[in-house]
Amino acid sequence: MPTAIVLLKVNHAKVTGTAERLLEMPDVSEVYSVSGRYDLMVIIKCDSLDKIECVITDQLLKTEGIVDSETMFAFRSYDKREGGKAVEVD
Repeated sequence: MPTAIVLLKVNHAKVTGTAERLLEMPDVSEVYSVSGRYDLMVIIKCDSLDKIECVITDQLLKTEGIVDSETMFAFRSYDKREGGKAVEVD
């Protein structure tokens, strides 16, 4: 399943509320509070890259409190549940 990892800089007074709103979006599977240059890491899984693009541009980035973002797409997953073997991300 196509997967995007979106790193977000968020207004510090709105991190928790922003994370909660993002997690309400159907295609957002996980939201993490992280250390470093970014405040939140969002995992999005959809049936197609086109759908991911719509989720990011039409929903996620319009969420109040987001200041900046960086998006990465997963090519392959290495998962303990798969015995550490690479699993293609369709």
